[in-house]
Amino acid sequence: MSQFLIAADSCSDLPLDFVIEHDITIIPMLFHFKQEAFLNYPDQREITNRAFYDRLRDKQVAKTSQINPKDFIAAIEPFVKEGNDVLIVTLSSLLSGSYNSMVIGRQELLEKYPDRKIIIVDSLLASLGEGFLIYQAVLARKEGKSIEETGAFLESIKLKDCALFTVDELGTLQRGGRISLTKAIFGSFLNMKPILKIDDSGRLVPFAKARGRKNAISILLETFDNKLQDERAVFISHADNPDEAENVRNEILKRHPNIGTIVVGEIGPVIGAHTGPGTIAIFFLGNQR
Repeated sequence: MSQFLIAADSCSDLPLDFVIEHDITIIPMLFHFKQEAFLNYPDQREITNRAFYDRLRDKQVAKTSQINPKDFIAAIEPFVKEGNDVLIVTLSSLLSGSYNSMVIGRQELLEKYPDRKIIIVDSLLASLGEGFLIYQAVLARKEGKSIEETGAFLESIKLKDCALFTVDELGTLQRGGRISLTKAIFGSFLNMKPILKIDDSGRLVPFAKARGRKNAISILLETFDNKLQDERAVFISHADNPDEAENVRNEILKRHPNIGTIVVGEIGPVIGAHTGPGTIAIFFLGNQR
């Protein structure tokens, strides 16, 4: 087996048991409610996801912060100092400045440890879409691929890593400044549910809308059916909505009984601060984003 470490920021939203089993290093990202700040760890040690979403339901506004070069170096240097090479998968560079901070930190580390290899892959994704690439990296490492081969493999498939979301409520988008108050009120009045995807540039963009949650999930699944190209793995994430995530999982298995692996995880606070409670997302390898 090739020996290198795999790391990611906490926006990857990987379940804790996956992180532990595959020894993934997670760099926590910061979020806050007014002056009260928290770090987003997979074990939810500072605040649980349920408590976070309850605050959003109480109309509190969460803000997020990018990883800075100093924090990146502090997280990665101990491993590099011990002689490890490191592959890092990051949140989309168009959704956060964390990728650029890591590139700066990487340069500092390579100047100090010139014999080490540090590869950073901009996933151009978020949540378990980023986590899906990490899963692919784990499989590649198990197959004996080198760190360079694994990095190149991730780059070759990332634009086929599809991310589909449906948002349950518009209040979080409005309070965070991502849609206007007028649009939020009008959309809520009509019970409109947007369906979004992450495009090739790494931006979260709307591509459809439906009246009512049931119709939104139906469009989400139909789009998934049309795009799916590789049945070996599908990831599903939810924002404090486990029952609906399980329903989506069961529906996917009914439509595609040959799916090999399905991972269901929670959308953590850093992504959830932008999408709000109730969000459902599906990630998979498709024909195109």
